[in-house]
Amino acid sequence: MTKTWRPATQLVHGGTLRSPYGETSEAIYLTQGFVYDSSAAAEARFKGETEGFIYARYASPTNDMFEKRMCLLEGAEDARALASGMAAVAAAILCQVQAGDHIVAARALFGSCRWVVETLAPRYGVECTLVDGRDLKNWEAAIRPNTKLFFLESPTNPTLEVVDIAGVAKLAKQIGAKVVVDNVFATPLFQKPLELGVDIVVYSATKHIDGQGRCLGGVILADKQWTEEVLQDYFRHTGPAMSPFNAWVLLKGLETLALRVRQQAETAAALADVLADHKKVARVIYPGRKDHPQADIIAKQMTGGSTLVALELKGGKEAAFALQDALKIVKISNNLGDARSLITHPGTTTHKNLTDEARAELGISGGTLRLSAGLEDTQDLIDDFLAALDKVPA
Repeated sequence: MTKTWRPATQLVHGGTLRSPYGETSEAIYLTQGFVYDSSAAAEARFKGETEGFIYARYASPTNDMFEKRMCLLEGAEDARALASGMAAVAAAILCQVQAGDHIVAARALFGSCRWVVETLAPRYGVECTLVDGRDLKNWEAAIRPNTKLFFLESPTNPTLEVVDIAGVAKLAKQIGAKVVVDNVFATPLFQKPLELGVDIVVYSATKHIDGQGRCLGGVILADKQWTEEVLQDYFRHTGPAMSPFNAWVLLKGLETLALRVRQQAETAAALADVLADHKKVARVIYPGRKDHPQADIIAKQMTGGSTLVALELKGGKEAAFALQDALKIVKISNNLGDARSLITHPGTTTHKNLTDEARAELGISGGTLRLSAGLEDTQDLIDDFLAALDKVPA
């Protein structure tokens, strides 16, 4: 029945597991381990002959509820909850490659994601080719006989480029490679990568899923066979499991996700329109505006815009810093997807470790800013930006 419910209903009720006490809100099972009725029961549990929990590093009731609810929302068969978004990204990639394999990844990635494929993986003999992911021909040209994995995020961090996910998935299937998509900027409400042919979807649940600045979390979603045969041993033996307390917090976040994301996206769209017309702004990128460079792809694969806006000020870094410092409501932070509106200067924070050339390739200049719209009154945010822009040097 739960699979036929619409997202808002799934986000409140999906995957709920109640104890004999019949609690309304999900219980937090803060336990490291579990006990068995007999030696034979323990043996059967470890053999997989009976269902149940063994150790919180492998699975726990609260984490299980969070995973099941995410599966319903994403349309996935199985999921694993991890301690952070980067734990999810690293696990999804490293669990399925070995020395001699080759990864093709879009060059437009969050700084830590790019480090995993560009720096960490090669240390273990896994080659990586970074491509401009906007053109399918670049993906095709990068394929080698040993290519085993494609990795991308769409829309991208921080400039909100969009990749043709279905096109990349089709190329991967032709060579038997897997596709991992970081879907954070679109949220599971506005984009369904699995329906577009992708194999694995990852999220930083820290962002919109919690969305209220409280805890870290990550999640990997895929089909049950891949999760059990490829991911599970890595997950079990390396220990990136999510805390049950964090899983409980994220369950509470899921209950309001649809309401928050819808409002944030509406505000982001309104701010994008206002900022695009301002004389001190060189450009605005927002998935949903007709002037987005990949508007045709967005229309095919996304059902909404984003809570994020990318903008570039004409005055470079000096102007960007002046705007950030003059804002009263919007806070300077490297986080996103929060109830509070947040602004980030990628060149000096999230993408500071890239070379100047690499940042230029991604369209990140000194004047580039990433805005994450929050839940404040939209007009108050517009007024805050207009007043702050008045203080930016012409």
